[in-house]
Amino acid sequence: MSAHAAEPTQTTAPPAAGARPRVLVAEKIGESGIELLREHFDVDVRTDWADGELEEAIGDYAGILIRSATKLTPELIARATSLRAIGRAGVGVDNVDVPAATKRGIVVANAPQSNVVTAAEHTLALLLALARNIPQAHASLVAGRWDRSKYSGIELMDKTLGILGFGRIGQLVAQRAQGFGMRVVAYDPYVGAERYKDLGVEQAESSDDVYAVADFITVHLPKTPETEGWLDAAAFAKMKDGVRVLNVARGPLIVDEDLQAALDSGKVAGAALDVFRSEPITDHPLLAYPQVIMTPHLGASTAEATDRAGYQAAEQVVAALTGGSVTTAVNVPAVAAEDLEVLGPFVPLCRKLGRLAIALVEGANLDRVEVEFLGRLAERDTRPLGVAVLLGVLEGKTEEELNQVNAPAIAQERGIEVAETNRTSARDFSDLVRVTIVAGDERTRVVGTTLGSANRPHLLEAWGQRFNLQLEPNVALFRYTDAPGMVGRIGTAFGEQGVNIASAAVGYGAEADLAVMVVTTDKPVPQAVIDALVAADGFVDGRAVTLG
Repeated sequence: MSAHAAEPTQTTAPPAAGARPRVLVAEKIGESGIELLREHFDVDVRTDWADGELEEAIGDYAGILIRSATKLTPELIARATSLRAIGRAGVGVDNVDVPAATKRGIVVANAPQSNVVTAAEHTLALLLALARNIPQAHASLVAGRWDRSKYSGIELMDKTLGILGFGRIGQLVAQRAQGFGMRVVAYDPYVGAERYKDLGVEQAESSDDVYAVADFITVHLPKTPETEGWLDAAAFAKMKDGVRVLNVARGPLIVDEDLQAALDSGKVAGAALDVFRSEPITDHPLLAYPQVIMTPHLGASTAEATDRAGYQAAEQVVAALTGGSVTTAVNVPAVAAEDLEVLGPFVPLCRKLGRLAIALVEGANLDRVEVEFLGRLAERDTRPLGVAVLLGVLEGKTEEELNQVNAPAIAQERGIEVAETNRTSARDFSDLVRVTIVAGDERTRVVGTTLGSANRPHLLEAWGQRFNLQLEPNVALFRYTDAPGMVGRIGTAFGEQGVNIASAAVGYGAEADLAVMVVTTDKPVPQAVIDALVAADGFVDGRAVTLG
């Protein structure tokens, strides 16, 4: 048996001997990035392109650096016959057709950490401005008034800052707020408990615990269907009277109408917003509120961040074209042909098992992810499968965008330990994958394999019970007292909501008086249906999971 952490790196072959590769800088980036490129390549800097000119020129370049304006479409990539690396000087890659680039073996890399410091500092700038009424006081003075008493503020010292979302930016905000003598309380169940301790931050068990104590609340959550509208009327009602709220993350995290009502009632004393549901915007209703500060999405807008983004993207292009490690690639080369036959079918299984396992975890913060590969899989380099598990576990749970390359690093930053174990023998099946989530004192395990000529993913164990069920996009699990009629009650509840059960299996084993039922359905099961069943007699727990 061997164990190792899943820490994949990506390397590319160095260019053939001869003339130096040509690299195109197609948009304005910092001079430091251009200088780095010129140490290795012949560099052309051109940012003004007439229609059709880039299409004619792109075939001459081995690498290209862009920001957000240049659109690398499948048609344009098809003409890039020499291209081996695309560097995006910024976080997103929405303007690059990544599948088209991957198909042609072109590495696509971004600069995901280029704006984290800038975003954290802007949060602190708004925090101070909100506490001391700086924009309002300035505007008053410009208007010819000396309103010294009107704009008296409050100190940050000894106040409590609540942070919702404790990823890279949230952690930087915490460190800086502590410098002002603030008490910091954060909520993010996908950060290990030790990480909170290392940073001297109090770990909240729920967002409600943050609302109960925070004088200021800042959100640093990802935008997902689960987080959209996170700060709504119910959330504001649970906050302290006179709380001040900040959003430098994503506009849809706050329900604007509910924030407006909370400001009108005095429940919220002030707000600072840098992001909005639709941008650009110049007629937002809250612009009329004197206790609200708004900036035009400046969280990533500093000269240093722009220069850092260009330099980091240039570093990745250098690595891709010289045989180095491309650490921020958003795509990875295809698995070697000899491994693809064995590993390929298990990638979607591993992602589904990761997502299913984390859905079964209750309450405590995620501390450790254990992945076991048994059978012929163990004879291969299984790190890509370990990363697939991580992507399933963390997908939609981090402010940072996840991919096959950065998932292990993000897990490490969050204090989540990852352990991978390989064993070449497996009972009952030729290959097995076990995923165990350790959260506090709780250990939650799911087991799966692939079956048949189509290598369809099957779930073999969950909640300590065994069965064999083909996984589909929509899955629901129930744990209940083993008694006649329980299965029928689930079917009836689903039928009343128009949810059709495609397949079902019942497992027995770990606890003599309990059974586990797993069903796949034709559509997602509404959470209200799950809640109603779990509240009924005989039911212990229930989950609805969309595996995609």
